[in-house]
Amino acid sequence: MVGPDEVLSFWLDECTPDDWFKSDAAFDQKIRDRFGGAWKAATEGKFALWLTYPSGALAYIILTDQFPRNMFRDDAAAFSTDKAALAAAKSAIAKGWDMRIDLPARQFFYMPLEHSENLCDQDRAVRLICERMKDDEFLLHARAHREVIREFGRFPHRNAVLRRATTAAEKAHLDAGGYGAVLRGMQADKAA
Repeated sequence: MVGPDEVLSFWLDECTPDDWFKSDAAFDQKIRDRFGGAWKAATEGKFALWLTYPSGALAYIILTDQFPRNMFRDDAAAFSTDKAALAAAKSAIAKGWDMRIDLPARQFFYMPLEHSENLCDQDRAVRLICERMKDDEFLLHARAHREVIREFGRFPHRNAVLRRATTAAEKAHLDAGGYGAVLRGMQADKAA
């Protein structure tokens, strides 16, 4: 059975920051092959002990928040363990465990907040990143996520896979480049 050290070693040592946020079919398959069984076990509640210490909680969050986005790209299952990841992240942050993890790994405690379709979670992500990471690039992404939620109350790019109706305003947003356009607009504002 996969343990938390294996998750962290893979994600933080074997992978690069470029790997974390790219779309690559071979990389997605590698995660499915190596961690699909562990993700399934997490959905069955088999890793509760991971949530009793900082690095275990981080591994659990990566397993339930980051890995599904790779393993199930363009499928509703990509978001199926978001609530579990968000609960784990909130609990760990409340205990100060995020501050016991070095950068850049600390950011993964805040990602479930950024992935949430709740504006309060988005506001908290921005605040925590300002206070606890002091990383302008990561903060820019957090603010762009929050802006999408402020405008639509959800992430329109998820609508198709979650079988949600897309409003005219959401369609216009997606046609204009979606999240990427929001991010580029914020980058341009920052540069001006």
